[in-house]
Amino acid sequence: MELIGTSLHVDTFLAVTVGIIVLFIGKRLNRVVPILSEYSIPEPVSGGMTVALILFAVHSLADISVHFELGARDVLLVYFFTTIGINASFRDLAAGGKPLALLLLITLVYMAVQNLTGVGVAHLLGLEPAVGLLGGTVSLIGGHGTAIAWAPRFAEDYGISNAMEIGIACATFGLVLASVIGGPVAKFLVERHNLKVTTDESLDIGIRHEEPPVSLNYMELLDGVLAIHICVVIGFFMDKGLENLGIQLPLFVSCLFGGIIMTNLRPQVLPRITGTKWPSRTPAMALIADISLGTFLAMSLMSMQLWEIVDLAGALFSIMGVQLVIAALFMVFVVFPLMGKNYEAAVIAAGFGGFTMGATPTAIANMSAVSKRYGPCHQAFIVVPLVGAFFIDVSNVIMIQLSLGWL
Repeated sequence: MELIGTSLHVDTFLAVTVGIIVLFIGKRLNRVVPILSEYSIPEPVSGGMTVALILFAVHSLADISVHFELGARDVLLVYFFTTIGINASFRDLAAGGKPLALLLLITLVYMAVQNLTGVGVAHLLGLEPAVGLLGGTVSLIGGHGTAIAWAPRFAEDYGISNAMEIGIACATFGLVLASVIGGPVAKFLVERHNLKVTTDESLDIGIRHEEPPVSLNYMELLDGVLAIHICVVIGFFMDKGLENLGIQLPLFVSCLFGGIIMTNLRPQVLPRITGTKWPSRTPAMALIADISLGTFLAMSLMSMQLWEIVDLAGALFSIMGVQLVIAALFMVFVVFPLMGKNYEAAVIAAGFGGFTMGATPTAIANMSAVSKRYGPCHQAFIVVPLVGAFFIDVSNVIMIQLSLGWL
């Protein structure tokens, strides 16, 4: 940890340590503030937003900004998506084929709606239409990375000198809104339609709130970690092979497919040095998934530099507010009915709000919080990551290009 001028830089080790503490803060908050757990607000969101607001107050009062080194956060994301792959069976993937295609089609339609909404609100506010597009799929579905990548194009072609700041601000607002929209919408759908869980299997991530603590032994946990590392190695070489073919994918997507390959194509008679079965859908894998996702999201939210976007809050609050309302209406009246109008559809709707307003890990956190309250839904944890983390990145590039042609 080093103080340079008025900026406090926190190194990787301490950043992870703070992230774990923030996750505990979120768990404690969800216990003592019942409304948070009642509406399935993810625990890392409760803790991460609390710390982000505290750091914003420190910056405002003492003019000290805190910057976290987040390299280890990306490792946690790889861990998490690898567990999703390990828990996936070809039976689930086959069953998810039609829902996967349907959710992708719904998302493509929504992407056009999201851009039209942003441009429309910008026009009503007297802003450049391109500003509205920055408040659409560029920053919401695209996230911080896409906003940063496209900002120079908006600055050069449309004269928006602060395009970078606007894109980052919208992505930050979107991440916050995505973290809180899924749980309340799922609660409304579950209770409004009296939806029931159709399986008594274990959760993909964590354990249900009313269940007693799960007992794990040393070998089960170590075996889970070993399985993840094997799949990450496979995913790494797959990623390099695809890169040589000119195909760029996030490493965590390749590792997800590495997990799917090992779970479904590994010969069952293949002996393992651990002497145990492959740890798909085991309590150990659910625990590792819960810890890695929770710490990743806690670190993401606690590191938001809210003081950098406060000057842009006025107009962007209007755009983001309308985007939030449109997203909620779309989840209730489009996603839920078309995906089957059952419990699985409600969980998928919660995930849809997460990745269309923020990011795929946020979608998974939303679904995890809902499933911990109401029960498991394996299909959602297959369909949503594949749409949110794989197909949408490619589709968004095309959508942005088409939308720029409309301006």
